[in-house]
Amino acid sequence: MDNEVIQFRKIGTLYSPHKNTQDMPRQPKFAKGIQGKVVLEPEFTEGLRDLEGFSHIYLICYLHQIKGYKLTAIPPLDNKPHGVFASRSPNRPNPIGLSVVKLISIQDNVLTIEDVDILDGTPVLDIKPHSPTFDTSEKMRFGWIENTNEQE
Repeated sequence: MDNEVIQFRKIGTLYSPHKNTQDMPRQPKFAKGIQGKVVLEPEFTEGLRDLEGFSHIYLICYLHQIKGYKLTAIPPLDNKPHGVFASRSPNRPNPIGLSVVKLISIQDNVLTIEDVDILDGTPVLDIKPHSPTFDTSEKMRFGWIENTNEQE
């Protein structure tokens, strides 16, 4: 089994009103209107050029408070266990979070964002623009979530 260690460098830190995981919304859908900030390390400021034209961005984060992982999870929308890779559980072999947030403004190396479901102090690994041209498909399926009233 190959257990190669891969290292990442944080590019910034996310600041939010969520001080503990128990009170945090589970997804951006449930964090409507909650604002936060991403403060990039100054050396990455130039990488923000032209990002202000996008309404939403992906934040890829290191879920620094997660200890260990489970290969199954019982999601909030179901009462049956599913494989961790068929869920959005944060308890993953690599605790990497992905969140789509609304971009409000950029001032120097500080991004003001909205719909924040991420813990205060979370290291940010990357930022990418959300684009319906690249990020959606007409023939999408939603697995077990299709049998619930909402999507996770």
